[in-house]
Amino acid sequence: MELKRVVVTGLGALTPIGNTVNEYWEALLAGKSGAAPITHFDATNFKTRFACEVKNFDAVEFLGRKDARKMDKFTQYAMVASQEAIDDSGLDFEKKIEIE
Repeated sequence: MELKRVVVTGLGALTPIGNTVNEYWEALLAGKSGAAPITHFDATNFKTRFACEVKNFDAVEFLGRKDARKMDKFTQYAMVASQEAIDDSGLDFEKKIEIE
């Protein structure tokens, strides 16, 4: 098997303990837990009523109402975290690269 190299150019995070890389890192260093009572659905009939949900997330704030309605919650999470990673990378997608 041939090993391939990977370059991490930017970071993005949308987690139960922080909705940005900085929030996540600070909460992680502080030993904060993401576990809390389930709020995304009625868990009354389930034995377990706690989970590690993403908290204080409003997709409309990042994606706009129209686009957010077209995506399920996990796609919204992926889009927002990916955009944060792209922004963090500082890459300029408009800049053309000359290949020799």
